[in-house]
Amino acid sequence: MSDEHKSPVLRQSPIFSGLNEDELAQLAGLAVERRFAPAESIFWEGDQPDRFYLVAEGRVKILKHSSLGKEFVIAYFGPGEMFGEVAVFEKKSYPGSALVVAETRVLEIRGDDFRSFLGSRPELALRIIHILAGRLRDAQGRLRDLAGERVEQRLARTLLMLHSKLGPTLPFTRQEIADMAGTTTETAIRFMSRLRRAGIVRSARGKTIIVDESKLRLLGEGPPAP
Repeated sequence: MSDEHKSPVLRQSPIFSGLNEDELAQLAGLAVERRFAPAESIFWEGDQPDRFYLVAEGRVKILKHSSLGKEFVIAYFGPGEMFGEVAVFEKKSYPGSALVVAETRVLEIRGDDFRSFLGSRPELALRIIHILAGRLRDAQGRLRDLAGERVEQRLARTLLMLHSKLGPTLPFTRQEIADMAGTTTETAIRFMSRLRRAGIVRSARGKTIIVDESKLRLLGEGPPAP
């Protein structure tokens, strides 16, 4: 991918959308395109970081592994979204593993190169801090949900979180939704069936479409529907 074609990809990111054309061109010159097949790993939990990534096409999931070997899906990232940057900025090991879900292209940027780029752009550094703070709030909410709420509420909150990021059409399997909510695929199937019967969601070609967000929000905030 030429630098000319990297710039529109970078502009998709909320962090880089405010850069002018010259700044985007300079950043594009720092970015290297990489391609991955489904199930390939980009990095593993505990690896030492020296670069972060921005999704150009496809989807990447971030996993954590428990002491018993169980996998927990922490997040999914799609086009225009960055991942791995927190570890790079903190110069600490990656806190999770990044695995590719579908055919995926990413742009990778070395941390040292990006820190030099940030040197004369304090407003960009502030934008990054704001976005990372939002991710921290989301992570804290996920931990609260996993620790104290009923599984139906966790599933409803997971669907609402995905809806806020991607809109009403969610390109995830029930297993992926179950992984994000910290429950079993069987439980997710039963819950999604109830939502369909209640007219809250519908299924189409392997996707879940949220039809009634307000009812789903009630499930996330209070007792599950009978």
